Amino acid sequence: MLVDPAMAASEAVIRKCVHCGFCTATCPTYVLLGDELDSPRGRIYLMKDMLETGRDPTAEIVKHIDRCLSCLSCMTTCPSGVNYMHLVDHARAYIEERYRRPWQDRALRAVLAWVLPHPRRFRAALALARLSRGAMPLIGRVKALRPVAAMLALAPRHAAPLASASDARVAAPKGRVALLQGCAEPVLRPAFRAAAVGLLNRAGYDVIFAPGEGCCGALVRHMGREGDARDAARRNVDAWMRVVESAGLDAILITAAGCGTTIKDYGFLLRDDPAYADKAEAVSALARDISEFLVTCDLPFQARGNITVAYHPACSLQHGQKVTEAPERLLAAAGFVVRLPAEAHLCCGSAGTYNILQPEIANQLRDRKLANIARLKPDVIATGNIGCAMQLGQGNGGVPVVHTVQLLDWASGGPTPAGLHHLEGLLRQADQRD
Repeated sequence: MLVDPAMAASEAVIRKCVHCGFCTATCPTYVLLGDELDSPRGRIYLMKDMLETGRDPTAEIVKHIDRCLSCLSCMTTCPSGVNYMHLVDHARAYIEERYRRPWQDRALRAVLAWVLPHPRRFRAALALARLSRGAMPLIGRVKALRPVAAMLALAPRHAAPLASASDARVAAPKGRVALLQGCAEPVLRPAFRAAAVGLLNRAGYDVIFAPGEGCCGALVRHMGREGDARDAARRNVDAWMRVVESAGLDAILITAAGCGTTIKDYGFLLRDDPAYADKAEAVSALARDISEFLVTCDLPFQARGNITVAYHPACSLQHGQKVTEAPERLLAAAGFVVRLPAEAHLCCGSAGTYNILQPEIANQLRDRKLANIARLKPDVIATGNIGCAMQLGQGNGGVPVVHTVQLLDWASGGPTPAGLHHLEGLLRQADQRD
């Protein structure tokens, strides 16, 4: 009898869960809604019943699985080592294959999967969104169109400049790294990439961009489109391995934490593909969040000032990759006053496309996060994920939101990040005192 590899992996995960309930205390949807079925333990019951019996998903099961942010806070809390990520990804792929959603939902998901992973399409869609912004209040009154209103609200008011993807080399380099080009980040915040390149060059590393690389596959994977996610992984594995085999790489660096969690999981995603399994493992082994890499470098920090940074740890970084200390250590080493908000373990509500597909819950989580950040009275908010940066940029009282690497780049001689020029006076005062 043939055994479905995905089901075998999920059964192993399910057997590890002892239903202790520790995960409920740190699950954002359970904290907000108080429904056991909107907790990891409750969802595991639902997924176990659905997957092990082979039954078609019901609307009730789909509702509770859809409400999961995939923030993976439960994996940090779990004393039994349950890999909830792999289980919920399997359940979503199962739902995508066997459940027929209402046509509006199908249409929205198809548009997101067709647009977001492709920078040119995404840029064109944002231009249309800006033209449609005036209709947002009217659209938001129609329940079925609230996700469309959420998309319009997230769209930046002004187009960002095109991001350069030119290799950046230095004299007598210490090493050679590839930087993930990404899909959403270079369209929404190209300054993140520019800061990363400048900082890595200043640290003595050649930065290259692998030809043929594209979206990491995280966005479509979270929507249950497992086949599309595997195709994206294969394309990127091919692109990076060509560079590895031709000239070698010290690391594949990622500035979007959500992408990093997925790329580090390529080995699992392609484990049953004999042509890619080993290569995918090699790529996953090379993948690093940029903060993981920079903390090992001797960075030439110059700037010092009494600037308070509220650091928001992205869920995909702290829970998905277990990278917790590096960003704060780097910011402190650069002379910033680093503060962590209360409930730092809870998601901000971005979670890939979650703030579009589940706008009501996402907005509650955003407001809760921003309230905790506001209590710190920060000069600037820093995070390591494009989704979080966009989410926290809404309704935050005008406090600038930047990527951690932008502050590090600034502190080592790079340009002042947009929105932070009013803080240059604090740096000058510190220089005079020194």
